[in-house]
Amino acid sequence: MDIATVISIGKNAMEVALLLSMPILVISLVAGLMVSVFQAVTQIQEMTLTFIPKIVAVAISLIFLAPWMTKLIVNYTTQLYMAIPSMIK
Repeated sequence: MDIATVISIGKNAMEVALLLSMPILVISLVAGLMVSVFQAVTQIQEMTLTFIPKIVAVAISLIFLAPWMTKLIVNYTTQLYMAIPSMIK
């Protein structure tokens, strides 16, 4: 196994990790911004108010995105295992 192969595996792993985490992070960001705007408009400055909407938004998004996320990680793992014979020289 040469250095180019190791770099390629690391690059692909980072891409998969980014693809898996990005939708959840964006949804959490949007939910947090919406709650912050709501707090600014209504002048409710309760610190714990931000947690529940974010948790609910992330949970709902995980329910809807779980099949896609599972498919992505299974495909990556399958490709990685299938490439093992070509990596051993």
